[in-house]
Amino acid sequence: MKLHTQIIEKEGKKEFVVIPVKEFKILEEMIEDYEDLRDLREAKASSKGEKAVPIKKVIKSLKL
Repeated sequence: MKLHTQIIEKEGKKEFVVIPVKEFKILEEMIEDYEDLRDLREAKASSKGEKAVPIKKVIKSLKL
């Protein structure tokens, strides 16, 4: 994805970056997807070695 950025300087130094809202929304969604993947990997790693529970049993215990 090519970003269309505008750099704003303050006292001669790069201080802020402005991007179009559409590009910001895409980046925001990509970050959320990455965070979800990271959380999934963390959950899988922390439950390694635990016994699996069949989905039917989970549904029944939650009374769904």
